Amino acid sequence: MAEKRRPGVDGAADRGVVATEHTLVVFPGYHRSWAAWIAQCLERHGHRATQQRWDPPREVPLEDSLGDLLLSSGRVLLVLNDWFFELGPRPAGEWNDVLRGFVAAHADRFAAVNLTNRPLLPATAVLEPASLWGLSEEAAEERLLSRLGLERRRTPRDIPTPLRYPETRAEVWGEVPRRNPRFTGRDDLLTDLHQRLSDAERGASACALLGMSGIGKTQLAAEYAHRFSSDYDMVWWINSDDRNIQRDRFGELAVELGLRSGSEPGERIRAVRDALRRGDPHSRWLLIFDGWDDTEGINTLLPQGPGHVLVTSRNRGWSEHTEILEIPAFLRAESTGYLMRRAPHITSDQADEVAVEFGDVPLPLVQAASWLGESGMEVPEYLRMVRERKLSTVDEPAIGEGFPQSSMTSWSILLNRLRRSQPQAIDVLSLCTSFAPGRIPLGLIRAYPQAELPEDLRWMATDLPAWTRALDTLVNYSVLTRETRGPAGAEMGPHQESVHMHRLVHDVVSKLTSEDSRAIHRRAVRTLLAEADPGNPVDSRNWPRYAELLPHLEPSGALASTQPRIQAAVLNCLRSCFRSGEYKGALGLAQKIRDHWSRSVEPLAQPMLDLTTQESNTLRAMGRFRDAQELDRGVLERLQAAPQDNVLGELNTKSAMASSQRSLGRYEEAYELQQEVLDGTARLLGQEAVPTLTARHNLGVGLRLLGRYAEAYEFDLETLSRRESVLRARHINTLNSANAVAHSLRLLGRYRDALARQEPVVRLHVQVLGPLHPQTLGARAQLAMCRRREGSHQDVGPSMASLLEQLVQVYGRENHRTLSFLTNYSNYLREHGDLNQARDLIAEAEGGYRALLGPAHPVATGMLANTGLVMQASGERAEAMSMFESALAGLTATLGPDHPWVLGCALNAASARNLNGRIADAVDLSRDTLRRARHSLGEEHPLTLSCQVALSADLRAAREQEEAGKLEEDGLLSLTRTLGAQHPHTISARQRTRPYWDFEPYLG
Repeated sequence: MAEKRRPGVDGAADRGVVATEHTLVVFPGYHRSWAAWIAQCLERHGHRATQQRWDPPREVPLEDSLGDLLLSSGRVLLVLNDWFFELGPRPAGEWNDVLRGFVAAHADRFAAVNLTNRPLLPATAVLEPASLWGLSEEAAEERLLSRLGLERRRTPRDIPTPLRYPETRAEVWGEVPRRNPRFTGRDDLLTDLHQRLSDAERGASACALLGMSGIGKTQLAAEYAHRFSSDYDMVWWINSDDRNIQRDRFGELAVELGLRSGSEPGERIRAVRDALRRGDPHSRWLLIFDGWDDTEGINTLLPQGPGHVLVTSRNRGWSEHTEILEIPAFLRAESTGYLMRRAPHITSDQADEVAVEFGDVPLPLVQAASWLGESGMEVPEYLRMVRERKLSTVDEPAIGEGFPQSSMTSWSILLNRLRRSQPQAIDVLSLCTSFAPGRIPLGLIRAYPQAELPEDLRWMATDLPAWTRALDTLVNYSVLTRETRGPAGAEMGPHQESVHMHRLVHDVVSKLTSEDSRAIHRRAVRTLLAEADPGNPVDSRNWPRYAELLPHLEPSGALASTQPRIQAAVLNCLRSCFRSGEYKGALGLAQKIRDHWSRSVEPLAQPMLDLTTQESNTLRAMGRFRDAQELDRGVLERLQAAPQDNVLGELNTKSAMASSQRSLGRYEEAYELQQEVLDGTARLLGQEAVPTLTARHNLGVGLRLLGRYAEAYEFDLETLSRRESVLRARHINTLNSANAVAHSLRLLGRYRDALARQEPVVRLHVQVLGPLHPQTLGARAQLAMCRRREGSHQDVGPSMASLLEQLVQVYGRENHRTLSFLTNYSNYLREHGDLNQARDLIAEAEGGYRALLGPAHPVATGMLANTGLVMQASGERAEAMSMFESALAGLTATLGPDHPWVLGCALNAASARNLNGRIADAVDLSRDTLRRARHSLGEEHPLTLSCQVALSADLRAAREQEEAGKLEEDGLLSLTRTLGAQHPHTISARQRTRPYWDFEPYLG
């Protein structure tokens, strides 16, 4: 403890008697962070301090409330600013009277610090407040101790987790709304919220603030961020009205935290979640998701770790995911206190009457207080106007959610006043209703002055002072909140400006805006959106801009527009959703576009055909292959029946149908149709045209599915070369071709060549698209299989497990991409002895494919082979043979006897026959399988050599030793030459371990 000498009897001071000093730090809740810092500062220097939040009821005389403070020992330190004297609020003059009387009489017990440069009440002089305004931390500490007459420790005591000086923001402070200087009450709610988050277990510190629109959830979350900011090193605000913007904003943290990640949203999100979970670089973090009403996809975004999460929402479904804090209306004292502070001329009884009128709901009370305070109108006149709705522009509005009817008239009063005093503010406000609620990129108006704005709105692009005045007016009336986005600390120009409009404000103003004005403004907004279209939805660098535009397509009327430029922008937004892997969002948008265009766009017009292509692609990406096929078939039938030929339209539709047919297992049909598409596009557009190259790539996919691997490789190699020449190496389509080449090499058994190609391909995917882009995930899965088949002694299990987890995170467990890798990983687990997990995963994958494709699909049939391998490894020989025979019969019927999948099933079935004592049958099947494999795959393909080794084993069992020995010796030499002496296949053959074939599902 610090020492303070006091003169005393018997020379106590001379003997260094230490007197303990205690200070009661009294603060309004608004200054909690200052009070905490002051208390910590005193304790560091050896003095005791107690904090007391203070908001005395105005019904209790001020002298009595101050007298209660003196019941504590030591000094009472009041933390002052101009807000302090509005607590209550008190009748005029009461504070000055008490300061001059009661406080002056106990001046030795009271002290004060001042946190503002605004003038305080004259009688505050009795407290001799020490001003801390604008001081550095060291200077503030010195002045505080000096005012209290306390000595400094030469070496202050260390505090385990020191609080940040309130004037110093967190290291990362992202888009938190400015602090509302008029924030009222809610102290108990904020304290409760802080306690809940602090007491929660690590990884579970999340709380959702629930309540109706206008109840003050956002204001409460913003005040929490400011009031408890000293508890955190990172505070990040995420507007969550729109899923795409929410994901983009969450992903921006990757840049702020200096994380290494690509530009793809999913990859950034994963990097951020991982950093938050680890608490590196910041363990004291706070994330606020504002307006998160759609709880789908929570597991993808909601972080866990040592920090805290706040969510504001109207959706009660959050009770299943986080702790819930219901946000009620204001307490009556909070309502009346707020009204009396904003409108000092009204009495407490009048304030009570206004509070009753608006049901203590904060948002309409803010508007009422603003109106009463600005106009000076008396309450009886104001309430009469509200109740009689004399100024209302709508009849019997119904806005739901328990919002008081009378508030509509209150808004009408405000808008009429603005029409007279600041008509340009009304223009801006009305324009905002043609955007979606939430974040509105108003800066587009100034960023694209060439846009065809209506004559009465052109001032917005040319008159910056008027623009600024209009926004300032709306912000001052609590109608809009300003936002800026950009690099930390960077100056934002007007063209980058955005505002936030509460959903309820948006709804109300929309109802109070004439339909003629809204029609004009919607036309202006959709023109601006089209101007802001980057024009290249394939480029991942443009995806954040498209995410910003997406929410505003529907409210602006862009989805229903017949203007070609706007239709092109709409389609580009749709393409960006698909290209960035947001398949569900893409499908929802496509269906909305179709609903609108079906009323005004000809079914066979080019925009509608382009829409169908995107919708079909999205359906297939989501595994809805039959729906995609039906959609394309309907379009093709209309094209073929049309009086005018549209050859290119037919070819594009046939290409989409071929993709669906491949996914549905109709491989020959799909190949023939794809060949027709390739021939047609090459003839119409030329060999180097992008559609022709796409058709070539898809033909390679079809060849792989038919088991014609050598032809597929030649096609893939040629397509890659042409795409590198036409599109360049880093284009997303070129990367896809590079992946296809490695795939074909692997299926040809050229494992080392495939691995050598795929490793740089994956690196490029990660650089260009990010690790979690759908195409990158496919390339990474291909690399995992290349490493597994290449047979190096590196254990690929952990990397496969990690990749599976990421696939589940991006797609869920039922998507066909996840099921494919789930199968491959389970086969790996079976190989390495984890039969229980392998059995569970194979069963899951087999059931998933049956549900998705039907039991007769070649992939669903082929999965029986994997089930049989698990059974055989577990000693269930008879059951395994039944699985193998079923797979063999089913695939032979659908694919023919020479398909590699059939040959693999035959290899397994022959093994099962041997193990079950059917030696002659095993020999017959093995001999026939080897003959077919040599014809289909060549004599040195790994599957052919496995068939040769298997036949030698069956011949030995049949006591035909000479032929068995010759086949075995020749097979070993070939395996050593092609795969290497140390490859697992070669070693197994040398040890006479029976070869097997695991089925690798592939839908194309």
